[in-house]
Amino acid sequence: MSGPQHPEGGAERPACPDAAPPSAAHCGPLSHALSRVARLHRIAAGRFLKEAGIYPGQEFVMMHLWESGPVRQSELIKVLDLDPSTVTKMLQRLEQTGHVRRSPDPADRRAVLVEATAASCTLHTQVTEAWGRLEELTLAGLDAHERAELGRLLGRVEANLCKEAPGCPGTPPARDTGPGTARDTPSRAAQDSTSSARSTSAAEL
Repeated sequence: MSGPQHPEGGAERPACPDAAPPSAAHCGPLSHALSRVARLHRIAAGRFLKEAGIYPGQEFVMMHLWESGPVRQSELIKVLDLDPSTVTKMLQRLEQTGHVRRSPDPADRRAVLVEATAASCTLHTQVTEAWGRLEELTLAGLDAHERAELGRLLGRVEANLCKEAPGCPGTPPARDTGPGTARDTPSRAAQDSTSSARSTSAAEL
């Protein structure tokens, strides 16, 4: 039986490299844990959403369209707080699968309206089920009190982080001081979708 294999240089590899934060993260063990949990949560979400035929991040586009009805593509980009080219690519994929429809805005032919199609109702059911499964996987083994406490603590963490992130729920919207301009405050659902979609990398979209 051969002994342990050593990489070049004679340094032995750690048996469980993810068991503890790397040295550079020793001052932020909880932040490191949150990043690992967020990564695994996105992977699990991707697996469930793949069964519905969509990529992680696309569900937030659909959630907004299901709740808001037809919106201008430019407004959707603002709500999601993503690069315009990324949103365009997401919409192209969703349009190809029949979940969204894009058309000229009757009020401004230069603008494009985006809306969920009737055919997306099946996807709505699938996304609802996927998020339910994701919730149960994520919180398996936690009783009702523990789940409520986790939700409370995560809410406080979110509030702390939102202080440095414009557009978060509870933060005042940016004001346009130009003459004759107005800007609507995004709904709570839209703001939640913004923070969630923002955490999904463009490569996953």
